[in-house]
Amino acid sequence: MYLAIDLANNQTLSTILMIAVFGVAVYFLMIRPQKKQEKKDSEMRAALSVGDEVTTIGGIIGKVVSIKEETFVLETTKAKTQIRFLKSAIRSVDVKMSDVMEQKTASTEENA
Repeated sequence: MYLAIDLANNQTLSTILMIAVFGVAVYFLMIRPQKKQEKKDSEMRAALSVGDEVTTIGGIIGKVVSIKEETFVLETTKAKTQIRFLKSAIRSVDVKMSDVMEQKTASTEENA
């Protein structure tokens, strides 16, 4: 009888241990990378500035012409079509205006 109780305790302990290992694996393989990506996306949206060229999650590409708290206005064509989007609709910032300005400054200094 003592042997049966001991085996039951070992099985219970091993089951609890396996559940804990599974929980840790799920955290490191799924939850943590997702949190890192969310943080990266949040930083990208916070650094958005007027003049940046962005792509939305719907595939619309254009230049940012104004920014408010949670929205921005995107100019999309040569006809100056302007559409307002939520900042969460940004998939990527393709060209940062600050990078363009740095390149212009560097090329001007080289020519001088």
